[in-house]
Amino acid sequence: MKEVARLAGVSVGTVSNVLNRPEMVAPDTRRRVQEAIERLGYVRNGSARQLRAGRSRIIGVVALDLANPFFIDVLRGVETAAQQADVTVMVFNSNKDAGREAGLLETFEEQRPLGVLITPVNDRGEEERLSRLVSRGIPVVRFDSSAGHSGGCAVAVDDVLGGVLAGQHLRERGHRRIAFAGGPFTVRQVRERRDGLARVLGPDDTLTVIPLPDLTVATGRTVGKEIADLPPGERPTAVFCANDLVAIGVLQEMTLRGLRVPADLAILGYDDIDFAAAAAVPLSSIRQPREQLGQTAATLLLEEANQAGDHEHRQVIFQPDLMARTSTTAHVRVNDAPA
Repeated sequence: MKEVARLAGVSVGTVSNVLNRPEMVAPDTRRRVQEAIERLGYVRNGSARQLRAGRSRIIGVVALDLANPFFIDVLRGVETAAQQADVTVMVFNSNKDAGREAGLLETFEEQRPLGVLITPVNDRGEEERLSRLVSRGIPVVRFDSSAGHSGGCAVAVDDVLGGVLAGQHLRERGHRRIAFAGGPFTVRQVRERRDGLARVLGPDDTLTVIPLPDLTVATGRTVGKEIADLPPGERPTAVFCANDLVAIGVLQEMTLRGLRVPADLAILGYDDIDFAAAAAVPLSSIRQPREQLGQTAATLLLEEANQAGDHEHRQVIFQPDLMARTSTTAHVRVNDAPA
């Protein structure tokens, strides 16, 4: 910085203002400093800057499953808020592994980031460690998750309502034998989507729950095989999948077996990732506002980091929407005859 100041004919303080508070510097002076920076190839030392300031400019994100496009879309929203605040985002994948998640949180305790965004593997499994981060002055915001016992900020989607919307749509299409495919049920979102579906079913409706170890295309293929192997009179006429990856797997298996969607099986997913609308049979899905969810979570985190004791915790709940497409809406006659 001294060399830049000497070449530009200004003080070191002016160089610092150009780098950190450019609006305080006259345009001509700012231009001279920027030309000196380019000529010398100066790059400021971010680590030294953080040491002097006494705080990091990095947000740590622990995503539940980066193989799921849902979380990629959420991260776009996080990056939007981070760029506006001139902070860096470091993304980690717990891969739904509680041990891996614990190790990442321990690393955050040591590295002291500006704050942490996390979708916990288990909503109550890391309460103590997350509370320790907060006690060390590292704010934590849960995204796609409830606030937990310790309170704090959280951003989520009303997954019970998502299940209700799914059930209402399928019943309106005449379906009375409905399957729910999802798991593990230790995941709150999966439980609530199933519970919302069950809430709208009538006494004469049949709900078949197909538990899954994971929410992937591969497990969806397994669900498709299980349903396709049933006699037509016993087969569910519709399946509500806990996410779109499972729904895509079911659709693939139906296609391989020569079964028609939705004539032989209506398929409804959750998340409304880009691949849902682009599938060979466009998939109906429950849409979550993914980027808005991420941007809101990051904004709450930055507010807490900057306001310290004046911050008021908030829990923001977004509403899902039904996106009805060919996989459930084609005009077919549903066989309601009992098995």
